[in-house]
Amino acid sequence: MAALLLLVVGFLLYFLPSLIGSKRRNANSIFIVNLFLGWTLVGWVVALAWAVAAEPPVPVVAPAHVSAPVARTPYLCNLCGKYSEPSGLFCPLCGAKKLPQITQTS
Repeated sequence: MAALLLLVVGFLLYFLPSLIGSKRRNANSIFIVNLFLGWTLVGWVVALAWAVAAEPPVPVVAPAHVSAPVARTPYLCNLCGKYSEPSGLFCPLCGAKKLPQITQTS
């Protein structure tokens, strides 16, 4: 009975860094270092130090401010009489060169 208790306590003490670091982002890495290098005192101390070290803050990226699109008046082609986007030099429907539009202001 005492041997089983000693085995359980030793097992818990050996994996103490893994238990402490189980809620961290890199818990699997701490466990691997503890599992394979924990039998050395240096590996166990490294795993323990890694488990208790403060995590760097996760940068929070705020979304860029998106402004409302500017309403552009459609272009009325002088040749085909169809409306199209105001960008470009030529009407995409008939290929005629776009002329400056006269806008009415009220």
